[in-house]
Amino acid sequence: MQLQNLTYLAVILFSLGGLTTLDVRHKVAFFADARAAALAVLLGVAVLLGWDAVGIALGIFFKGQTELLTGVMLAPQLPLEEPLFLLLNCYTTLMVFEAVRRRLAKRGDAR
Repeated sequence: MQLQNLTYLAVILFSLGGLTTLDVRHKVAFFADARAAALAVLLGVAVLLGWDAVGIALGIFFKGQTELLTGVMLAPQLPLEEPLFLLLNCYTTLMVFEAVRRRLAKRGDAR
């Protein structure tokens, strides 16, 4: 495995680290309510993995040819990076949602 094969994984992990740093600093998701955040993120990842499974079974989704992936496959056409990418997406969505909700509540616009 060459160093470039770790590029995408490294970018995802770096981004997750940045989100976690923001979460620690501002107590937005996991550091505000770990159980609720875990439920929201894991449910989102599960739904999206199910979506991926259906797309793979129908031949719509497939692993493209790239040297940026590790090559580790969790299932046919499902690279290691996919669930981590979905985790990143769900965590980002939760962080943005909570930040906007708090901002609106602070302004008195939230209901």
